[in-house]
Amino acid sequence: MYITNIESVPGRNIVEHFGLVSGSTVRAKHVGRDIMAGLKNVFGGELKGYTELLTESREEAIDRMKAQAVSLGANAIVNVRFSTSSVASGAAELYVYGTAVTVS
Repeated sequence: MYITNIESVPGRNIVEHFGLVSGSTVRAKHVGRDIMAGLKNVFGGELKGYTELLTESREEAIDRMKAQAVSLGANAIVNVRFSTSSVASGAAELYVYGTAVTVS
């Protein structure tokens, strides 16, 4: 599966267009991560717990988007974009979307 944030796949031609596909996940903060984040805010440094949480969230959302594209018969997704939003206190949604296509 080709995935790109540009309008085409370099070296390939789009031969079929399936439309919008998307994937999302909603994650809540973890108490242990919050405690460490509070300490890091005082002393500085990377919030590794949150970095891991965001990495896992991106991968899960992308996997869901890819599964939707495959179910349509696509072999590529172009114009991929990410969005985040707060859905509740301490919980956020990571949303990814793009255009499912077949390239040759």
